[in-house]
Amino acid sequence: MTVLDDRTAMAESDTGRLDEWFELLERMPVPEGFRAEIVGGCFYMVPQRNTHWQIIRRVLRALEDRFGRDVLVFSDVRIDFPGKQNGFCPDIAMLKDSAEPDETGHWRHQDVEFIAEVISEGTAANDYGPKRTAYAVAEVPVYLIADPYQGRCHVHTDPKEGDYTTVTNVAFGTNVNLTGTVVDLVLKTGDFPRD
Repeated sequence: MTVLDDRTAMAESDTGRLDEWFELLERMPVPEGFRAEIVGGCFYMVPQRNTHWQIIRRVLRALEDRFGRDVLVFSDVRIDFPGKQNGFCPDIAMLKDSAEPDETGHWRHQDVEFIAEVISEGTAANDYGPKRTAYAVAEVPVYLIADPYQGRCHVHTDPKEGDYTTVTNVAFGTNVNLTGTVVDLVLKTGDFPRD
């Protein structure tokens, strides 16, 4: 059994528990404007700041401009990823055109082609650490981290054996060239706000 097979089996076995936890989250008085997800069995609830949302909007618009309004792209929608109890709600997830929800109504990580996370101060360690690892294990072809504190985008591509083999760092204000990837676009970051 490979590392990917082992972690995928672990994720599938955690789905029931994640369902229970997300049901609890839905019943909790989560303040409006907060998002919640489960990373490695730990709950994280963070406010979505204006800077955060403005970057998400710009990336979503770029994807819609490139692929049309019917592109399967989501924000803050639960997708279970390999690893122990990883129910992530990525800032942006783009799926294959052929993707369909599973029998429980959830999207499958095997159908994810692109993830973008915008750094929040309280959860940055997750985006750079366990989420990056889970996305690589799941073989998500392109993982973009937009960090308004650094004023940089970090593009992770070529996942192999649980890690990304290529990382490209681009300063805000410089175009992020994603041609040659499944995303196949040039992302303009000139108007990405900074914190």
